[in-house]
Amino acid sequence: MDAYIIGGYRSAVGRSGRGAFRFVRPDDIGEQVVRKLLSDFPQLDKERIDDVIVGNATPEAEQGLNIGRMISLMGLDTAKVPGMTVNRYCASGLETIAIASAKIQAGMADCILAGGIETMSPIPFGGWRIVPNARVAKNNPDWYWGMGLTAEAVAKEYGISREEQDAFALESHLRAAAAIDGGKFAPGIAPISVNEVYLDENERRQERNYIVDTDEGVRRDSSAEGLARLRPVFAQGGSVTAGNSSQTSDGAAFVLVVSERMLKELNVEPIARLASYHVSGLEPRIMGVGPIHAIPEALKKAGLSKNDLGAIELNEAFGSQSVAVLRTLDLDPTKVNPNGGAIALGHPLGCTGAKLSVQLFNELRHRDEKYGMVTMCVGTGQGAAGVFELLN
Repeated sequence: MDAYIIGGYRSAVGRSGRGAFRFVRPDDIGEQVVRKLLSDFPQLDKERIDDVIVGNATPEAEQGLNIGRMISLMGLDTAKVPGMTVNRYCASGLETIAIASAKIQAGMADCILAGGIETMSPIPFGGWRIVPNARVAKNNPDWYWGMGLTAEAVAKEYGISREEQDAFALESHLRAAAAIDGGKFAPGIAPISVNEVYLDENERRQERNYIVDTDEGVRRDSSAEGLARLRPVFAQGGSVTAGNSSQTSDGAAFVLVVSERMLKELNVEPIARLASYHVSGLEPRIMGVGPIHAIPEALKKAGLSKNDLGAIELNEAFGSQSVAVLRTLDLDPTKVNPNGGAIALGHPLGCTGAKLSVQLFNELRHRDEKYGMVTMCVGTGQGAAGVFELLN
């Protein structure tokens, strides 16, 4: 029994700490995306949903308390649908789609809400309390390296220059700005209503309401000269800067995955299916090149070659690792992130895999292509890749 994706939405992506979602709880964003998605299927009895699977890379504080279950309770208006939280860092949102598809294919479910959520505004990168194993830290310190240091290691090992990283970053902003101006993201974005309570200049309580429906991260004034002026932020004499790194962000994304039986019962057409999925492991020190290992395996499982892919959403954790992946696998740059990537649009960790999937479906439809891929590097030395087949 195959599994089919019949709908999907994402929120716009907000800049953490400074953007429109800086005072919004992640479960509140997730609830609105879920409600928008389910509004497309009024014939679906919500209690027929077998599970809600939510990816999250920092499941604590506002994102704790099993946020998957909380999204189920808040978004479905019933206590009868369970929920769980999955953490494979940056691949979490893609992992949940793979889990949902596998459960349905195994006959263990007929209908699953899968996706991811991350708000990096209230929670620092890595969480509030990081407690490394002292023995591991002594013998293998690079297992705990910050992501910026791994990006520097990739740049050095794969010979990626500062100029190449900056050029990649600039192209990301240019493509993203063009995509937003052309309305390419609009069909997949669920508008989020925000109610903000604040103190005015007289310290009086005020409220304001607004809708967030556009990604905030794009820097339209980016230039090669401006990027070149930025200093390295992770290593002295390094080449990785804030300008050629992904942005910390807030956002949520979900898809609805169903069995063929449920597909017929709802009388709907499928959008896509997950044709294959693979996760690879590698040295944490160079985690950024994880897709180099995962992409060939995912293609092999799908019985495809890279030339069969009409579009690829490669999460741009850093310019260095993105360039290394494109160069090593000889990927067509016109197919990779045609609408920009995380350097320009942001990277809400656990949400990203589902967000990129929603974008991929719309891009494949726009290009009239059949197959596409979502892929990313993953902290602590992993790479993930999923091949999707567009059906409608």
